[in-house]
Amino acid sequence: MTSMDWTLDGPANERAILERAGFSPGDATAWCGAHPELRNDFGFDSAASTHFWDLSQRLRAKLPARTAREADGAAAAALLHRTERNLRERFLDIHVEELYGRLAARGSKFLRVDELMLEAAKLVPGLTPGAKVMAAERTRPLKEKEGLEIDHGILLSHVLAHPAAGRHLCHAMLLPRAEALDLLPLLARDGSVDLGAASVSRAGKAAIVELRNPRALNALDETTLAPLETAIDLAILDPGSEVAVLRGGPVQHPKYAGRRIFSAGINLTHLYQGKIPFLFYFQHVMGYENKILRGVARRDASPDDLAASTVEKPWIAAVDTFAIGGGCQHLLVMDYVLAQADAYLTLPARKEGIIPGMANLRLPRFLGDRLAHQAIMHGRRIDCGSLEGRLICDEIAPADRMDAALVQAVEDLTSSGIVSAVGNRRQFRIGQEPLDLFRRYLALYAKEQAYCHFSDGLISNLERHWNAQSRKR
Repeated sequence: MTSMDWTLDGPANERAILERAGFSPGDATAWCGAHPELRNDFGFDSAASTHFWDLSQRLRAKLPARTAREADGAAAAALLHRTERNLRERFLDIHVEELYGRLAARGSKFLRVDELMLEAAKLVPGLTPGAKVMAAERTRPLKEKEGLEIDHGILLSHVLAHPAAGRHLCHAMLLPRAEALDLLPLLARDGSVDLGAASVSRAGKAAIVELRNPRALNALDETTLAPLETAIDLAILDPGSEVAVLRGGPVQHPKYAGRRIFSAGINLTHLYQGKIPFLFYFQHVMGYENKILRGVARRDASPDDLAASTVEKPWIAAVDTFAIGGGCQHLLVMDYVLAQADAYLTLPARKEGIIPGMANLRLPRFLGDRLAHQAIMHGRRIDCGSLEGRLICDEIAPADRMDAALVQAVEDLTSSGIVSAVGNRRQFRIGQEPLDLFRRYLALYAKEQAYCHFSDGLISNLERHWNAQSRKR
């Protein structure tokens, strides 16, 4: 955020900012005169807003690329973006219920977050970036992006803040992926499914999901999202297993060659290269991670905690070597965490410049407020075998005993029957994180994370702490 964000721009000052950036007096005056007054009429307000957003986009297209802008060009771009986004906020304050009702066919249609953004751009052009604009934006490295996906965050924030719309969107994200339903007979027949970046295989009473991104230390990125969620769907829906396990596969990095790693968190190289979209965070926290916590939903029943309307299983995490960032966040939705004796956990959000998903809500339940602040705000490392680590990890095992310890953990969790285990996890959840608390947290997170993801601070942090400019993949 720049100092410009705190100024009040009158028409004369707005014209001056645009003219200093090279726009003609006619263009500047036309833009200033196009600011719409909303009338609380969806049709009128949509048309008037779309006209203004289109005009703003055409002006912005005349500016140099983000990294080539001088101070006056940067000030003009900031003015255009700020004014467009203020209008989006006002439009959604008035119309989010009607907008979502139309997009979701009054609740009969389920759209995942990525589908919701594209459909919103068709219904009200300019409210979110359209498919053609996004196709061009996706090709740019992070530092050259215009930050158009901040508009995704604005829309998500308003939808999630609306109780009915937000719950419906959470429901949509908890439905099984179509690929999982197609592959379920294969899992039943063969006992395993290989999805490339993830796999699921049955071992006794357990369905074991393995994350496989070996060249990137099992980092989470755009290549792992769909395979991992599909594998998690399969593990939950598999009728031949009683408990599910998440574990990282062996990696190829010379320092760790052949060793298992739980996860290195978000792939910072891909983040810097612009390959990770903003919606990645929501496909993660509202998708497979929330399915681990709440189960897989049915289309005909809202995933209400009181109705016990999801299919779910107890989950075990087997933490080899380390769980960093998003990997550490996964542990906060598990029923049992088995960790290698020399493994460690970190949430390096401060050095990255982003918000670590749901950790700000969940981590204080495990560590207490002060330790959670130290982990998130100051990057404190937590060794799994330490006193602090044992607040998250239930069992510590030597590296050469991890496989045997995992078999025993599965046996212990299922020995008294799975019905009570599922019932108990639901009872914990209703007191700790009911769906409406999850939804309200995400309503703020959507906007905050959007501005973090496209901030100059994130880019400089990646270059300073990660040496991102020299990374190849």
